[in-house]
Amino acid sequence: MARGRFFFTGFLLSMASALGLTYLLRKVRRQARVELYFDDGSMLALGNKSSELSARLTGMAEEMLRQAL
Repeated sequence: MARGRFFFTGFLLSMASALGLTYLLRKVRRQARVELYFDDGSMLALGNKSSELSARLTGMAEEMLRQAL
């Protein structure tokens, strides 16, 4: 009887972990960002929520993508 209870508890714990990981990965993927590449090889990644400049840049990038497609 105890073996079944431990199995059920472990199963619930693993399912909750998998669901939590899926939620976090989807949340991270939804965030829009713009990556700026410079001539010297450096890169600057700006997230949509970083600042007003990054919000404007992501908006312009989304508009250019809509027009291109």
